[in-house]
Amino acid sequence: MRVPWKPAPALQASAWLHLLGLGAVAALPQSWPAWLGVLLANHAALAGVGLWPRSQGLGPNLTRLPPQAAARGEVALTFDDGPHPEVTPRVLDLLDEARMRATFFCVGERVRRHAALAREMTRRGHVIENHTETHPHAFSVYGWRRMSRQVAQAQASIGSVTGRAPQFFRAVAGLRNPLLDPILHRQGLLLASWTRRGYDTRCADAGVVTARLTRGLAAGDVLLLHDGNSALAPDGQPVVLAVLPRLLQALRGQRLRSVPLNEAFKGGEAVCPLDKVAA
Repeated sequence: MRVPWKPAPALQASAWLHLLGLGAVAALPQSWPAWLGVLLANHAALAGVGLWPRSQGLGPNLTRLPPQAAARGEVALTFDDGPHPEVTPRVLDLLDEARMRATFFCVGERVRRHAALAREMTRRGHVIENHTETHPHAFSVYGWRRMSRQVAQAQASIGSVTGRAPQFFRAVAGLRNPLLDPILHRQGLLLASWTRRGYDTRCADAGVVTARLTRGLAAGDVLLLHDGNSALAPDGQPVVLAVLPRLLQALRGQRLRSVPLNEAFKGGEAVCPLDKVAA
């Protein structure tokens, strides 16, 4: 039996604040303008937390690998927005040459459209995780039904193609709202963000992107790149294809090894903290 969902402390405090406000207004109706201001400020604060991709304020959020993985010299290369029929195979070849494995946060409908490629990704030892069904840019402002559908449909799409249900989820652009955590809990998913990102969807300078990823690079890092929606370098090639060889060389130089996220939790640790059973 899965442990029941428990709201993050910030959400619990927000719920109590709303109850307190209702009680106060019932007792002193003239106080409603003041309480309205307090509640609006509360909602603004929660929205601000949702705009911080690495925040833990709205629920569990994996930003680094566990200490045991760091001790083994492991990092996690993660790629978003694929699979892309032209870029992803070249990313796979570069990873193979370096004997590194990665986590691909894929869009469900793209996995179904490129099913053979998705299966090839898993055959080569990489892992596909959930990055919504259609990658809607407005995902973070969706209500319960639309957000649930995006998560559940991607879960089904990826599972049907690869034969494995994802265990991790990454929000579109890392943005979310308070509804996401209970939705992920129902699906048995853990939110995963990153330690450092290259901004390779916006920056076409391979040197700049590489520097962002390697500055302070250390065991336990979770690194974000894109095999889908990568910016184009001056030569017309996706910048990720110029960045990845340099990044892999940096990993080898520091004797670091990239592994899929689920493998980083091996050695007696739960694959996903949400999989703990109730006492």
